[in-house]
Amino acid sequence: MEQLSRPKPRRTALTEALLRIVAQHGLEQVSVREVAAAGGVSIGTVQHYFPTKDDMLAAAFTAVVDRMRQRIESVCLGPDVRRNLSTVLSELLPLDATRAAESRVQLAFAARAATAPELAGIQRSVLAEITDALTGAFDRAAAGTATPAQSRIAAQLAVAATDGLALHAVSSGGWLSTAQVSAALEFLLDALVPRGPHRTGHC
Repeated sequence: MEQLSRPKPRRTALTEALLRIVAQHGLEQVSVREVAAAGGVSIGTVQHYFPTKDDMLAAAFTAVVDRMRQRIESVCLGPDVRRNLSTVLSELLPLDATRAAESRVQLAFAARAATAPELAGIQRSVLAEITDALTGAFDRAAAGTATPAQSRIAAQLAVAATDGLALHAVSSGGWLSTAQVSAALEFLLDALVPRGPHRTGHC
């Protein structure tokens, strides 16, 4: 007998409805009424799960961050640190429809974080987590030729450049193609981590 899929928890379904609104129309269109309509529920139901708009936005931002984190954690890493850096950072770029939608949402929330303390806290946590992980990778790639402080600067530069590429790609109406975005990332990494001899990973 075919097993029926279980319905998603109501809070999760409402969060996903909010994310669809942001991806298609931006944060300015987000309201309790719009989320209720998109989720097929009453305004009171939305307010039950998200008492304030800030609560709703924080939940949605956290959901986007969790999706990105899960994708990065699922990347199979091999012994070539330079290749690992390229693979991980590529997951943060809008190189397909899924990542493009996520980039639009993530960048919209990041901009809002400039004036929203709760979102700013999430943004700081995300940046710290990614930067710490990349710092370790750059340190391994340097193999003793860079100080820990220099490896951290390289990580910060990589994160900032990746965010900038994502912003330009999703906001410029095709000014940057996916091939150009990928080439720009590789150019940056070539400057930060010289390519070593090819090594085959275990993926």
